[in-house]
Amino acid sequence: MAATQAAHAERHHHAHRDAHAKSHAILKGRMTVHQDLPAELAQGIFAHPGEHEIVARLSSAPGDIHSDAVPAPRGFAVKVIGVGGERLSPTLGGANQDFLMVNFPTLAFGTIAKYKVMLGLLEKNADAPEAAQRLIAAAARGVKGAVEALGGSPNATLDGLARDHANMLGETFYTQAAIRYGDHVAKLSLAPVGGVAELTGRQVEAGFSTMRDAVVDHFRHAGATYELRAQLCVDPDTMPVEDAAVLWDPALSPHRAIATLTFPPQDAYAPARQVHGDDHLAFNPWNGVAAHRPLGGIMRIRKAAYESSSSQRHRLNAVARREPRSLDEIPD
Repeated sequence: MAATQAAHAERHHHAHRDAHAKSHAILKGRMTVHQDLPAELAQGIFAHPGEHEIVARLSSAPGDIHSDAVPAPRGFAVKVIGVGGERLSPTLGGANQDFLMVNFPTLAFGTIAKYKVMLGLLEKNADAPEAAQRLIAAAARGVKGAVEALGGSPNATLDGLARDHANMLGETFYTQAAIRYGDHVAKLSLAPVGGVAELTGRQVEAGFSTMRDAVVDHFRHAGATYELRAQLCVDPDTMPVEDAAVLWDPALSPHRAIATLTFPPQDAYAPARQVHGDDHLAFNPWNGVAAHRPLGGIMRIRKAAYESSSSQRHRLNAVARREPRSLDEIPD
């Protein structure tokens, strides 16, 4: 992954993340922890009601800059600013909690062994011409539809390939892998509510940066509200921690609201903000508190992978990593 990241940096004369390289917005907002949460949900940074500043980065999953005409998974990374608790990675600095989410609930390469196999396939597809990538996505959507028509469930690989051009602001996002949730184990999800929920399934015109354009245009005139939810693990046999490709059945344990995220109208991709978000900021599942420790093999190996990617990116771009202490440090 580091070698691929370095090769992309050589081609662009600028280093990007080795995953979710292309951003679509950097958003400033607030997270309000709900009052009167039941004991099992009032855990970690959600133990007490209150409000936190947050900054979010919206992105597409590939580790290189591709046209938005190529369907891809979308990412929603949230940094909660100023939380208390024992730090997982004190050397990263700051007092923040990062949650990284993607717009489908499972990870195709849910174990390290599967990841080794899938990584080569993903990189091969990423290097294919744009027309070929669009054909692969279209074929995957066809297969996915056929499986669903027969009453089955398409696997996580097809889910990843079969993305469409739906406006990402209307998508629901998931941590995919498990995290410690205080005294419990959970996966988190982020769902649109209110007006932004009307964008669910609404298609964005295919073009090189049309997803960014759609997001920026929305925030030019309107805000967005999302509900952060926790799905607690209640059966370790059917809700495994070590394989992130296994869907946790929401009928067995539903996603329950714990906080509300609000983003007011803003210039979501102003030049200074884009540079700050892409070059200075870093989002890492291990940047947080022990009460929300990442769990499972994929999460454990991410500790090294994310630090490697961030260190190389900042070194090649000759910029310092910045862990914000308040939203005032994020450019308007």
